[in-house]
Amino acid sequence: MNTRHLNIVLVVLLAATVATFEIGERGGAGTAAMAALLTISFIKGRLVVLDFMGLRGVKFFWRGLLLGWLLLVSTLIAVAYWISIP
Repeated sequence: MNTRHLNIVLVVLLAATVATFEIGERGGAGTAAMAALLTISFIKGRLVVLDFMGLRGVKFFWRGLLLGWLLLVSTLIAVAYWISIP
């Protein structure tokens, strides 16, 4: 993994963090805000797993295991949100 790629990923992660902060500070609520926050969180998690943990070039089992866990947690959060809507 080259340094330039990791720097680009870091900038994307920082921009995503600023975006989630802005959604919260502007009082974002409702289904659209939840979907945006969950999507941004999934993308951030995927970038961390693949690039900063160095799993981009390893066997599918390890990538699939961690990305599957991330997908499962994101799905459970979304289901819990949808269930709580009156």
